[in-house]
Amino acid sequence: MKYYVLIFLWLILTVNSKAQQNQAQNQIQTQSNLAIQYYNARDYEKAAPLLFGVYELTKNSTYFKYYLDCLIQLQRFDEATTQIQSEIKKQRPPKAEFYINWGYVLKMQGKTEEAEQKYNGALGLIPENKNEYIIAANAFLGCQEYEYSKNTYLQGEKVLGAGQFDFELARAYSYVRDYTRMMEKYLDLLSKSEDQLPRVQSSLASAMRLDVDDGMLESFREQVLRRIQSNPEVIGYNRLLIWLFLQEGKFPAALRQSVALDKRTGTEDAQIIQLGNMALNNKKYADAGNAFDYLMAKGKDSPFYSQAFSMKIHASYLQFITEMPENKAEGEKLATLFKEGTEHLGIFSGTLNLVLDYAHLLAFYLDRNQEAIDLLTKTLEIPRLKAEEWGRLKTELADIYVYAGDPWEATLLYSQVIDANKNNLLGDDVKLKKAKLGYYIGNFSWAKAQLDVLKASTSKLTANDAMELSLLIGSNLNLDTTAVPLQMFARADLLFFQNKNEKAMATLDSLAEIYPYNSLVDDILFRKAKIETEHKNYVLAADYLQKIVDGFSYDLLGDDATFMLAGLFNNHLNKKEEAKNLYKEILTRYPGSVFTEESREKYRELRAVYPDKEPEQTPEEKFFNDTQKNEIN
Repeated sequence: MKYYVLIFLWLILTVNSKAQQNQAQNQIQTQSNLAIQYYNARDYEKAAPLLFGVYELTKNSTYFKYYLDCLIQLQRFDEATTQIQSEIKKQRPPKAEFYINWGYVLKMQGKTEEAEQKYNGALGLIPENKNEYIIAANAFLGCQEYEYSKNTYLQGEKVLGAGQFDFELARAYSYVRDYTRMMEKYLDLLSKSEDQLPRVQSSLASAMRLDVDDGMLESFREQVLRRIQSNPEVIGYNRLLIWLFLQEGKFPAALRQSVALDKRTGTEDAQIIQLGNMALNNKKYADAGNAFDYLMAKGKDSPFYSQAFSMKIHASYLQFITEMPENKAEGEKLATLFKEGTEHLGIFSGTLNLVLDYAHLLAFYLDRNQEAIDLLTKTLEIPRLKAEEWGRLKTELADIYVYAGDPWEATLLYSQVIDANKNNLLGDDVKLKKAKLGYYIGNFSWAKAQLDVLKASTSKLTANDAMELSLLIGSNLNLDTTAVPLQMFARADLLFFQNKNEKAMATLDSLAEIYPYNSLVDDILFRKAKIETEHKNYVLAADYLQKIVDGFSYDLLGDDATFMLAGLFNNHLNKKEEAKNLYKEILTRYPGSVFTEESREKYRELRAVYPDKEPEQTPEEKFFNDTQKNEIN
């Protein structure tokens, strides 16, 4: 009986103890959250006692450091010093990080020599323990004493042995901008274990974001090459070199290194597939194709053969539609490659993307509409297709009917897809296609009603496209006694959709000639700019956009044209300073534009290289411009 009573009492005590612990933990959490909230709001008077209270409960020195920061901000230096001395008296032995905090308080008072005495004294207090060195170095880091943080790790290496702090020292060297030694430490770390490669890559990526002229990247590459020559057995160096080439966008060099490494290890297939995909995403289609060709050359028994074959066809397709869409001979060669691909790989849910590309090529580039329709119809017979897969096939089929001039069959197919995909983005995308079809055939009022609903789509791209077309119709439908200009413009858009660019351009030219003062003038210029950009005729595209910026900046396309022109200057025409000025113009002239955030980011990047030139100003102008700068920044 006594035994059961004891167990019962023990259970009660345990439950009470846990309840008290939970209550204490909740109190700490509540007080901590409130303290940090006050601290972030710079209400240091309220934050200080709360932070000290949390420190007292937890003995977590991070809260004590925040507490000291509050006292420093309030210039209560004597109180800060007294609290530090009080904590040090309780410690046996005294902790180095509290002397570092003491030095920081002195430094904030301008007592530099006394601060350094405390810092140097702290270095002598660090026990022979790796974790204690890290704590002390981080304390220096928190005080922005980067040299002392570095020296802490160097001292730790002398005491505990070389190589103990490779990663930490690399970070410390990055803070003091000694990038050569930083890289050496990362390479030392990599020589011990290739598992450190992701960690090293992440750290180098952070460092390189600070590099403006890419000089850092070149220096890193040279260091890695020297290591490869002196330590060829360290495979991690080769992988890091490949990664550095990829950061520079040097896909051929990265592939050469990958192939050479594969011949040594025989295990690089997955990395080469990844490299090919990266080249593809960066629109380096020939480089991507070379990567996939290498894997295909290993033979059909290779586990990556089918994937490489499929991706090779996709890369060839993207290269064709981007670089040579009017070359029918190349298109026919590509169609043959697609035919081989579908025969070898088969037609099933895993090759739907291949089928969709093949059908699009046949219809939109080779005028083989019926073959494309037959291919898609056959693919639709695959058993157990998912609703979205079925919808994508039906959508492409509808697009082909639009191309072939059968809007009624296209409308029926679009409606079927919409009914089957009411709760996903495909449904909204197809609703937009159906509305555009109404616009193409001149049913403007109906199309605008559908577009106005789609402006609330969860897909930003769909919503923006719907808004743009709705504004175009609304701005031009009722301004003339006849809808003929808008009908001609819609016909040109349909021709663009059908890849009949020459006929579309001719239609726009006729529209501009017949109705030279129509409100569609800027829209005509913008359409021409977009099509010339797609054909990489950047100078001509920029000329069209410049006409909008100069003559129609007040209209709906003003910000669109300015942003697009800035992009051409920045990315293709090497007119970076002009691009900077255009991004700034978006911020000042079109503050409500959807391009504002991206323009602000681009402006800041370019301003770091091309600083704004300050003109002489009256006091009133200076006040006004300073106000605008604050809004931009």
